[in-house]
Amino acid sequence: MKNYLKLVNFEVNRFIKVYLSLIGITVVLQLVGTFLKSKSYLKEANWMIYKEGVPVQEFLEMNGYMDLVRVLGSWWFIFPIIICIAVLLIYVFLIWYRDWFGKSTFIYRLLMLPTARINIYLAKATTIFLMVLGLVALQLVLLPIENKMIDVMIPDEFQMALTSKEAISSYHPLSVLFPNYFSDFLIYYGIGFMVVFLIFTAILFERSFQVKGIFYGIIYIAIMMGILVAPIFTVLFTGKSYLYPLELFYLEIILGILVMILSILISRYLLNKKITV
Repeated sequence: MKNYLKLVNFEVNRFIKVYLSLIGITVVLQLVGTFLKSKSYLKEANWMIYKEGVPVQEFLEMNGYMDLVRVLGSWWFIFPIIICIAVLLIYVFLIWYRDWFGKSTFIYRLLMLPTARINIYLAKATTIFLMVLGLVALQLVLLPIENKMIDVMIPDEFQMALTSKEAISSYHPLSVLFPNYFSDFLIYYGIGFMVVFLIFTAILFERSFQVKGIFYGIIYIAIMMGILVAPIFTVLFTGKSYLYPLELFYLEIILGILVMILSILISRYLLNKKITV
């Protein structure tokens, strides 16, 4: 466990500069975006009400209230999230290939450490997961701040008071990233974690067998995904369900856990038997 935690700390430190940059981009763009969206709304309200003589109620009927949902749907909010997701997706691959193709082929030093090689695999997966959770936590901290900015800048009669949870629920694309229920959080992020395990195992297939390993990795992912969707497709193709919806749901959870365990076991075998130093 001690060696595993050291490896996690090591992997986090290797990515920390990029990670802090992602945090900085997210904070700056979203706060600036909230300020500009609020200012733009106020400017529009002032022009129509005081310059063109439009009654307040008519303005609200035409333009709606200012609330956090307007910010959530803007590129100021969405763009940094897309950047973070894209960088982390790239890093899922880079976290391995950087060790092989860096200046000093660092992977060989990692593999020679006096610890079980599977700890390297688990440490890299944990690092990705911690980075994701950190960005989610950052966003949950920013939302109340952005909401407060709107509350300070916009007069009460022009704003719709929404909590962060209500705003997320109103803007459906974010409901996957920020589920309202803890059970949904475990499901959505569990699926994401499972995908990371699958990609990691496919990478190790490629590193173990080179060109042939690419096909092995693709076939492996296809088989695992086939196992996961088999119960659902059986119902769709046959038109019959031998399980109740809740039973099917639990079956999918069990299959997902089995896929993760199988990925870890296969990766352990590849690291110990097929990748040599």
